Amino acid sequence: MKHMGNALPARSETPRDRAPTADQHSSPSPAQLKWLRRGLSQPGGKLPLFDNWGQRVNDQTVRSCIAQGWAEPWFANPLKPDWLVCKLTAAGRAIAAGN
Repeated sequence: MKHMGNALPARSETPRDRAPTADQHSSPSPAQLKWLRRGLSQPGGKLPLFDNWGQRVNDQTVRSCIAQGWAEPWFANPLKPDWLVCKLTAAGRAIAAGN
């Protein structure tokens, strides 16, 4: 067998490995839509870390909106590095506004 250096064996690509394209976007869930709409009234489209009752927004909601291209990370929070501060994307703004 020929030595290939540090190369890893090839693996087949799965749908999870590919970035979503515009035609792969689905409709947001009610929780996602509610979170996205709250960014419409905020400067720069900042999305809230907490819901109306003071509870953290579910990480799954945040990450799925990022994966769909409706939200994007904005900046790192040095005091709480595990908190993902996000803002609306153009696609997220259109979904939230109902366009």
